[in-house]
Amino acid sequence: MDKVEGFGEADAFPSDKAEARWIWPEFTRPFGFPAGGHPLCQAASDDGNASTSPPSAWMVSPSRNRTAPILLQEALDFVQEPLSSVEVIAPNFKRKLSGVTSTIIQLIPLQRANGLNIVTMGPGLPAELPSIGWASLPGLWFKPRTRPFRIWHARRNNEMIAGILMRHVLRMKLRLLFTSAAQRDHQPFTKWLIRRMNGVIATSGKSGSFLKVPHTVIMHGVDTELFHPPQDDQDRFAASGLPGEFLVGCSGRIRPSKGTDLFVDAMINLLPKHPGWTAVMTGRTTAEYKGFEQALRNKIAKAGLGDRIVFLGEVPDVRLWYRRMTLYVAPSRNEGFGLTPLEAMASQTAVVASDAGAYAEMIEPETGTVVAAGDGAALEKAIAPYLADPAMCEEAGKLALAHVRKNFPLQKEAGRIGEVYEQLFAAGSRP
Repeated sequence: MDKVEGFGEADAFPSDKAEARWIWPEFTRPFGFPAGGHPLCQAASDDGNASTSPPSAWMVSPSRNRTAPILLQEALDFVQEPLSSVEVIAPNFKRKLSGVTSTIIQLIPLQRANGLNIVTMGPGLPAELPSIGWASLPGLWFKPRTRPFRIWHARRNNEMIAGILMRHVLRMKLRLLFTSAAQRDHQPFTKWLIRRMNGVIATSGKSGSFLKVPHTVIMHGVDTELFHPPQDDQDRFAASGLPGEFLVGCSGRIRPSKGTDLFVDAMINLLPKHPGWTAVMTGRTTAEYKGFEQALRNKIAKAGLGDRIVFLGEVPDVRLWYRRMTLYVAPSRNEGFGLTPLEAMASQTAVVASDAGAYAEMIEPETGTVVAAGDGAALEKAIAPYLADPAMCEEAGKLALAHVRKNFPLQKEAGRIGEVYEQLFAAGSRP
């Protein structure tokens, strides 16, 4: 929905009654509610498209103008947390695994270790992650034991919509926080949602430049215990069984937006000059890009490099391949944030990347090289000196490891988000 008529700059909801009657069913349909019932949240798709299917965890009784929560088996699959102790809720309204979901899964244990009573809710989450079920939502009318309200930390449009409905329509005791990773001008409806938030976090300076509201920049971090330098023989390239002495690779889904073709073109031109190197690509190819992958395979075969430029597909543990690489390349044309260079650097691997996503904000000159996104010639030129001098890669990898451990540990991200939570709690507690 690019434009919603009847929503004024300062209005909490549609200002024109006739428009409101038209909009309200559309506004609530992402949550599966009929126009006559109270809205209590059921997740929309990540891109904000409405779903006309009924909610899986709630049954609405419009004739009695109240909701009758019916807890389904899906809600029982989670580790339930007593709502009275919950201070922050980080919803995950997307069933499929995504970068946002991964962020929630990694941060919540650290945040709880820091003493914050935070939980999640929604589908597609590990059973051991502390959560609340849909049946707990009526409890949000009551404040927690230790705070004057709870914080609803949204990371998607549908999660912002749910927070707005619960706070402004149902008058639940919530304050709303949104984390924005998008590096583009937001659609009008998204801008309207963001203006309703009590606080906003941007995941990079670049994403923050598209926000028209006050915000705090907190870049993502990486778990430096999970991503670490080589430790044993299995972490060495020789254990892969591939030819050569050194490995250059990239990771991500095989598609044009990830720049897979730019990487392949660079390897076709460079590897004949550097016989000690082999190139790999890890990541899944979805059905719509099978033809794209096959065209690249044909190009590689024509160059006679089929044994030195290898598609590995999805691998059981990409961390192992980061450790085996001497050089990591992130050739994306587009990214939201993009964690893979940080993961590679935490594995003591030098990096060449485009300036898509937040890549340029995480790579220092001594740890790697950044080029313009989509510029294949510049990418190839940047990779060449690393292939010519593996010792240069080794030195850059050591500096990259120190850089990530100092500036991008996941604990630092968790701590800074915690500071934003405390600012919201303090501001909301003032008379």
